[in-house]
Amino acid sequence: MVVVVALVALIAGLAFPALMSGIDSLRLNSATTGVASFVNSALNRAERREEVVEIDILKSENALVMRSTEPGFFRRLDLPDGVRITHVLPEIPENPDAPRAFFVYPGSAPPRFGVELINRREVQKIVRVDPITGVPRVEQPGS
Repeated sequence: MVVVVALVALIAGLAFPALMSGIDSLRLNSATTGVASFVNSALNRAERREEVVEIDILKSENALVMRSTEPGFFRRLDLPDGVRITHVLPEIPENPDAPRAFFVYPGSAPPRFGVELINRREVQKIVRVDPITGVPRVEQPGS
């Protein structure tokens, strides 16, 4: 019985790091998909409702906020544990950690910006808005 328990403990000990790495990857993928959907919904809202939409990226709070000219409209996206915002692109050299605001105007080109995310394993992904197509896309830095 002791041998069986020892073998199960050994197998669990070997599998735990791989399992945690997989969970961290899932959280990062989920966060990047969530950020892309959030930005896409802001772009759609500006076009369909013909309203100015503000997207605030709060690096210190690890969140994104959306507001529009419609009274009472407010959406917030908090990133999951283990995933954080490292950079808001383009960076401001004077204060890279300051909250950033981007405005989406109906009938105009979307702003060019990106959000770089990182997980506990130091894997990075960037969600960028393509200013020509207006579609958010996910990129892996260095590829």
